[in-house]
Amino acid sequence: MRQDCLAESAGAKATWKNRPVAGNSAAAYARFELNRVRDDPEARFLLMRRLYEVPREFDRGYLPYRRATSAFMNWQLRRGLLNPPSHRRPGSPWWRALNEALLRDTAEARALAFGYDGEPSRNAVAAHLDFINRPTARNWYRAHNASIAAGYLDNEALAAEEDRVERFFINVVLVRVLFAHALVAAPQLALGRLAPVGRPAGDPRVGMTGIFLSLSRVLPDTYPLGDDVETYVAIEHGFGHMLDIGIIAPRFTRLYDWSADVLSLPGLRGLVDGSTPTYAWDSKDDADVWDFKPSRLARLVRRIVPAG
Repeated sequence: MRQDCLAESAGAKATWKNRPVAGNSAAAYARFELNRVRDDPEARFLLMRRLYEVPREFDRGYLPYRRATSAFMNWQLRRGLLNPPSHRRPGSPWWRALNEALLRDTAEARALAFGYDGEPSRNAVAAHLDFINRPTARNWYRAHNASIAAGYLDNEALAAEEDRVERFFINVVLVRVLFAHALVAAPQLALGRLAPVGRPAGDPRVGMTGIFLSLSRVLPDTYPLGDDVETYVAIEHGFGHMLDIGIIAPRFTRLYDWSADVLSLPGLRGLVDGSTPTYAWDSKDDADVWDFKPSRLARLVRRIVPAG
């Protein structure tokens, strides 16, 4: 795969291997880039955008895929989630760690594709390499979600330190990114009889993914949020409520099982208990908040697209 990319441009190595890194290692390059931007949220954002830029002579259509990643990171920036500990308004250790997982995997895969030595350090990096070699919506989701889901599994102890509202919406974010992937890669699972609209609806290049990833209509641009989840649940009506309660909730178990298989992350199966997502969440003592009363629209959608 790496040879396929390099064969298309003799200048690719020089273009991407633009900083001295001891040992010429892709993993070392990724660590170098991450360390360079770790305490600068805007620099993190610019690095992610730069990692989607490739020499024109062998651009296979990568750039449009950074739309969804940019939308998600913009939301994190607005809330101050990526602020360093020294900031007057420190960010979230958990969100910073999750973002770092995505940056590191993307940077390492780019380095491997364009001249650095080594093998993928984990499955998510290999998935990003597959996307580089063949940029499709299905491959983008597999790469992005492999990094995100692995970041969830690696950092649950940090998530447990977040306030109750943040932990609730951390689960909502995971549910939505897994569902968005299924729209493209398993539309029958995601939408049942409406499966034909799944792939265009979930395509990250056309802006729809921002609806699944961004919670900005519900959450204020502040951090932290506190413990009163019910206040935020009460205002989550319309499209978000219809999506989460009408379509996704009846599919929780199947969605997590499918994601565990396709992302090669069996630990995902343990992050849902029936109708209750359980990431950094007590499914026995604090399950009531997930016992939503479906709106009329959500009930209608459940009849139109039954989970089966």
